[in-house]
Amino acid sequence: MSLSSHLEELKKKHESLSVAVEHAQRSPGASTMEIKELKKQKLRLKEEISRLSVH
Repeated sequence: MSLSSHLEELKKKHESLSVAVEHAQRSPGASTMEIKELKKQKLRLKEEISRLSVH
């Protein structure tokens, strides 16, 4: 997999997590821990995208 396709895949996952976080925040049944975990995953992806974009 090329770097650009890997970055695109990471960006898609990041966007998917953004949608999941929004949905969880609006859902009365979602736990705070679930939302925190989704946000952590999203942040890790953002950091990896930034790190790979610099190179």
